Amino acid sequence: MGITYRILHRPWRAKAPLYWGMVPELAGIIPLLVLFGLQQPDAFRSLFWRIGFENKQNSNPNMILYAYANYEPLPTVPFVWSKTLTNYNVAISILSLFVLLAKMIATIMKVYYPLFGTLISLALTVLYTVSIYGQAGPDYADERYPSPTPWHLRIGCSLAEPYGAVKTCRMVQATLGVTVYLLTVYLFQLGFAIWAMLPNKELDMYDSDYEDDDDEGYGRHPVKEKNKGVARAQTPPTPPTATENVVPFTPRTQAFHALERKLPFRSG
Repeated sequence: MGITYRILHRPWRAKAPLYWGMVPELAGIIPLLVLFGLQQPDAFRSLFWRIGFENKQNSNPNMILYAYANYEPLPTVPFVWSKTLTNYNVAISILSLFVLLAKMIATIMKVYYPLFGTLISLALTVLYTVSIYGQAGPDYADERYPSPTPWHLRIGCSLAEPYGAVKTCRMVQATLGVTVYLLTVYLFQLGFAIWAMLPNKELDMYDSDYEDDDDEGYGRHPVKEKNKGVARAQTPPTPPTATENVVPFTPRTQAFHALERKLPFRSG
């Protein structure tokens, strides 16, 4: 028996956070799929960009048309108002649902190890961090109206009232809130997976005969299970009782004894 750090076939330190952690993840993915889907392809992006410019809160959405008309180089559209961000958000929400289903299947099949959990949670954390940066990102395309964050996050939805877009503004704010919530879930899962990857004497100590890919070894302590087997092997057998050594006496037994005394080779 020795101590060897296992990076792949490594059991989870606890099963409850692994199983129940998927419930809040699903609770965040479903509404985010709906909210991101409603914003595609351009449910509010151009409108909110124009509202901000008319109230001197961000750059002009007609900046590209002016560049074409004046034969100037095309300006870079701020990420917060770009179509790229809209498509990106839809893509990561679909990807998140696919990853969740794959995690459920892998957990049922007992092949979802902490290493996979660390890599997946880290990737999703980065993806949703970029999404939050895009939704709350700056707009410095126009030096006259610098915007560190979109107007609907700095000022509120009051600017949207004359345009009849208050409900849309609330939906956009809720979308950012759900995105932050889901990022928090992935940060928790990332921390849990990293904690399971840390060296641990009880998890890293195992016999050479122990099979890492055994179904019964998924998420358990091999040392404890092996000790149970050793304890059972070292238990001395129960000695037979006195009654077990006594041959039962029957009339046929007495007849056999008498016959043995009469045999010729028994007489000498």
